[in-house]
Amino acid sequence: MAAVEANEGLASQDGEGVRRRDFINIAAVSFAGVGGAALLYPLVNQMNPSADVLALAQIDVDISAIQPGQAIKATWRRQPIFIRNLTPAEMQAANAVDASSLRDPQTLAERTKEGHPNWLITLGVCTHLGCVPLGAAEGENKGEYGGYFCPCHGSHYDTAARIRKGPAPRNLEVPEYEFTTDTAVRIG
Repeated sequence: MAAVEANEGLASQDGEGVRRRDFINIAAVSFAGVGGAALLYPLVNQMNPSADVLALAQIDVDISAIQPGQAIKATWRRQPIFIRNLTPAEMQAANAVDASSLRDPQTLAERTKEGHPNWLITLGVCTHLGCVPLGAAEGENKGEYGGYFCPCHGSHYDTAARIRKGPAPRNLEVPEYEFTTDTAVRIG
């Protein structure tokens, strides 16, 4: 009988000891997990873009002063952007071209936003070797097709900024943009 009572006493002490040990294990693992997260956070956070990069992620441009036939240059992500207000004649010339005959087939409608067919917004970087084409400023050479001309290697773009002649493999790139109002556009 005494042996049974002694075993019961051991069992109650072991049960209590296991509970304490479990608590200590859980506390140690939790402490290690929080410490590990505290060490990893700065390492992961340093991979986020810096404030100067985030500031250039989007730009808002007022387009109210751009008359039909005019273009302006803006800068977005340290690259030139061409914003052109096409005239009805320029839109007609662009739409008269059979897109399937082009090296990089796109229609003017595919390169502009619905409801704003006269506004053509492109990156001002030639797709050949990255030069900045002429044609956005007053009096600059617009090339044989009335759009843009890259003086580095002779690429000619039409009024829809599509490659028509020269070594450039693709049309001038159209960035992501949206009209926030009828007179303002957000690029990026």
